[in-house]
Amino acid sequence: MMYSHCEILFPHSKVGGLKKLKGKEWQDLVEHIASLPETHIDSLAFSHMMIKVCDCLNCDLGSYKAALGCAACSQRTINALRDTDRQLLRRYHNSQSAMLLYLNEVGAGRQE
Repeated sequence: MMYSHCEILFPHSKVGGLKKLKGKEWQDLVEHIASLPETHIDSLAFSHMMIKVCDCLNCDLGSYKAALGCAACSQRTINALRDTDRQLLRRYHNSQSAMLLYLNEVGAGRQE
């Protein structure tokens, strides 16, 4: 099988490869996220952000991006973004808010 181990959504295992692509604030965030388990809310928020900026939901196994792999795609995407560290952190915090909102909605639904 040609794609025996191909991720379609940005995997937590690729976070560390993004560290040196931007400034100190970005590096600190990436280091923090890489040290967390993939199920931690902050890791989920970071993955959510990367899925959005990399457009993972429109990736398919036959695409050029998929052939590159998630590591190369995510690095190219972050390098291509003209966002400052502060703008990237704002994207991350927006994803954190989205994750918390979702988890609160799911939690509220379970309690009813």
